[in-house]
Amino acid sequence: MPKRCAWVTSDAAYIAYHDEEWGVPVHDDRRLFEFLVLEGAQAGLSWLTILKKRPAYRRAMDAFDPVRVARYGEDRIAMLMQNPGLVRNRSKLTAAVTNARAFLKVQEAYDSFDRYIWQFVDGRSQQNRWPSAAEVPAATPVSEAMSRDLRQRGFKFVGPVICYALMQAIGMVNDHTLDCFRHADIRRMAG
Repeated sequence: MPKRCAWVTSDAAYIAYHDEEWGVPVHDDRRLFEFLVLEGAQAGLSWLTILKKRPAYRRAMDAFDPVRVARYGEDRIAMLMQNPGLVRNRSKLTAAVTNARAFLKVQEAYDSFDRYIWQFVDGRSQQNRWPSAAEVPAATPVSEAMSRDLRQRGFKFVGPVICYALMQAIGMVNDHTLDCFRHADIRRMAG
């Protein structure tokens, strides 16, 4: 059994997420939007809860198509509030729609959300070398700057901690601990 980051439980969904996705650099705008929505939904909850709800989110939110989500009105939000597969928090669901609209504006200004978001790390994944999970920060000056900029652009549920979790998820930082088998893999992917 390979050594994994200490936060990984024995749950199959968590193991798959850790082994296949977490920290892998993402440059696809639709996947970036998906992570932005899911990280916002996770606020105050466990990531495992969100992982288990991810398929329902994909179905309910048009496979995270920001163009379609941006068109959602109050009727659609009311319908989403009735979906037991989602986090039924009106503020979080409304934020997903607000964020889709802001996301499209960023795409227009930067040609892609990818180009915008990765500028915070100069387009390169930061390779951290944490001996243990206890040393991994919850937020950094970069996630604070990202949070400020996203909020100025009208995004919601994008505080510094959520932004750092997003950075970890999409591979802007490699926060696999040194004893984790994925640390070296992710470092190689980042080039």
